[in-house]
Amino acid sequence: MIEKRPLVAMIHAVPAAARIAQRAFAEEFPDARVWNLLDDRLLDDAQDADGLTDALRRRMLRLITHAMDGGAQGLLLTCSSYGEVVDTARTLWDVPVLKSDEAMFKAALAGAYERVAVVASTAPAVPAAVAQLEALAPAVRPDRPVEIVTALSEAAARAESPEATARHLADALTSAGGADVDVVLLAQYSLTPARDALADLLGVPVLDGAGTAARMLRGLLAIPARAAVGAS
Repeated sequence: MIEKRPLVAMIHAVPAAARIAQRAFAEEFPDARVWNLLDDRLLDDAQDADGLTDALRRRMLRLITHAMDGGAQGLLLTCSSYGEVVDTARTLWDVPVLKSDEAMFKAALAGAYERVAVVASTAPAVPAAVAQLEALAPAVRPDRPVEIVTALSEAAARAESPEATARHLADALTSAGGADVDVVLLAQYSLTPARDALADLLGVPVLDGAGTAARMLRGLLAIPARAAVGAS
């Protein structure tokens, strides 16, 4: 039986993702004791190497090992670039380990959504998200096809407010023919502050990776939903 306040470790490659994930857990899984591990060279080194090398995979596994040795009862990688290392970690530890956006993709595929939009402000995030969606679809919804619409707005990355970010993303989605989608997925943690404003503009649900990950881990660690509503 998991103790009342489970220890959840999060491994971050950029400080901004750490802040967003912490806020999501405070809202969605306040009973968790959050342990943040930051290696702010992970993303730069992967980009310099044009992808993951064996050395970088071992480096991430060492961080995961450190979290597990420290008693982590759940773990979230907030950097999508290292998602493949999760598959290895799951063979080594009997503890829930989530990729950055895995919970969001599963929630979208499990829902009654036929047209799913993926929006981003940086180009590499789009194919990475689509690839994960397509890989998960046969297992999550084998009998229901899903149509994926993508939209990229690099202007959203330079916006000065969440509302401006939302407007840029909404405009890009409309231009991409996604005005009538059923749900929108944010392909980057950095877009999370614009979630509610974007939902208001589009009139459809908007899912973010950190929030859905917190809810999934809360469920996997058998914490009642009431714990996310409030009390300290």
